[in-house]
Amino acid sequence: MFQNFSRFAAGVLIVGLSASGAVHAQVPGTWEAGKNYFLIDPPQPTQSGNKIEVTEVFSYGCPACNFSSPYIDKLVKSLPPNAAMNYVPAAFNPAEDWPLFQRTFFTAQALGLELDKTHHAMFDAVWKTHELSTMEPDGRTLKKPQPSVDDVAKFFVRFGIKPEDFVATASSFSINTKMKQADAYVKTCGVDVTPTIIVNGKYRLTTTSAGGDWDKATQLVLFLVAREAGAK
Repeated sequence: MFQNFSRFAAGVLIVGLSASGAVHAQVPGTWEAGKNYFLIDPPQPTQSGNKIEVTEVFSYGCPACNFSSPYIDKLVKSLPPNAAMNYVPAAFNPAEDWPLFQRTFFTAQALGLELDKTHHAMFDAVWKTHELSTMEPDGRTLKKPQPSVDDVAKFFVRFGIKPEDFVATASSFSINTKMKQADAYVKTCGVDVTPTIIVNGKYRLTTTSAGGDWDKATQLVLFLVAREAGAK
């Protein structure tokens, strides 16, 4: 189900983003809770200290996330100084190796690798060079077997990580714990599609709920960030 949905979501994004340009300063007069964004009850703890936290729930195996990556970069640059971006990898599509990609994200983090070096590289490895693609070249058939931890370990050699060190870290108790915590966060926040944006652990939105493109979604995120700043 998620396989088909992720491809549908990618199609929706392509249509919506074709009409999207630079972020406009003007914010729509009315954003409706329950329509444009959704309240998370109870609100979830944040990890960004005094900063207002903006979180992307994503997967390297998600075509919509790959397509949206440049727009997420623009969103990050548009955030005010009192806000910070972070990322939570989802694993709810095991058929397309999402648990492996979730494990990869936390392993790279644990090994001290900078996100700006590995994040886009992983998207490219799945969708551009196809080194870690879950699909056959026809784009319709799943690879059998899917990429493994050993395959990812070989990829991370370019970042100066020994394959055995990557595998050992990826298999550790701490990484398994982080994966369980991420799964719980995704479930509690009501996330069932990627990419989804969470603002300060309180509000959930997607491009679809915001009006169909990243221009509107970014405006909505900034609106909610401003609301949180006012609340403080």
